[in-house]
Amino acid sequence: MSGQGQLAEYLQACRARLRPDQVGLPTYGERRRVPGLRREEVAGLAGVSASYYVRLEQGQALHASQEVVAALARALQLDPDEHAHLRELARPRRGRPAPKPPAEKVSPDTAELITTLAHVPAILLGRRGDVLAWNPLGHALFAGHLDFTSPERPADRPNMTRLVFLDAHTRALYGNWTAKARAVVGNLRLTAGRHPDDRDLTALVGELATRSPEFATMWADHRVRACDSTAHRMHHPVAGEVLVNQQTLRVPHAPDQTLTVVTAPPGSAAQAGLTLLAQAVASRQAADRDVAARTDVTAR
Repeated sequence: MSGQGQLAEYLQACRARLRPDQVGLPTYGERRRVPGLRREEVAGLAGVSASYYVRLEQGQALHASQEVVAALARALQLDPDEHAHLRELARPRRGRPAPKPPAEKVSPDTAELITTLAHVPAILLGRRGDVLAWNPLGHALFAGHLDFTSPERPADRPNMTRLVFLDAHTRALYGNWTAKARAVVGNLRLTAGRHPDDRDLTALVGELATRSPEFATMWADHRVRACDSTAHRMHHPVAGEVLVNQQTLRVPHAPDQTLTVVTAPPGSAAQAGLTLLAQAVASRQAADRDVAARTDVTAR
């Protein structure tokens, strides 16, 4: 996923999504060979030369100035997330590939925060969507069928994008799975723009594109979306059908890590469902402590 290749593909995808009438251009009833705007039309709307824009779409221009990026964003009617993504793709890159990023770790402060959020589901994700940590409620809501301790072992960490597309349990959780999947892919696109040299991310995208035709189709669409605050209807085997809010916050000292916290309006059916889930988690923890205590006595 080279930066230049992503920039060219992204510009092509954004251009293909726009019709001439959306940007005030006449068509005179002519038939177009390709959907969307022509290259020269985008160049004219942005106030740049057609030859320069063609070089951008062909991956021949190394980068674009912020003024050109802003003009292209206006011409292509990009929203703030899309504009930010274009800006990342167009910024100058170093000549050599970036070194492999260090292994992702959970800082003591973040671990303490997740523990403090004991009464709401919370899950910490890394830059590629790997689960770095979760509290018992977060584990029970999102992936109770998996080993709770798996995030503690880097080689065993679940990946939420992989779960959404390839895990039947996770897929069944979401009432509108397609919307959830598109949000996950859109967010992963933003990450790929910020880290085009991340080989592990490239491998993840390649794996999912091979194993999931739905992922391949959504990835090829080049749509981006920042995950911040979204309502999801979930069908949970214990909590039942709950409409919850998932708020995603960036960790200040680790901006590639995000903390997702799930809440429900007070007095709502969703809050009752989450309370039921919390009771089930507490009962299971008590049973586990009882078994551990009996095992300890027997061992003595």
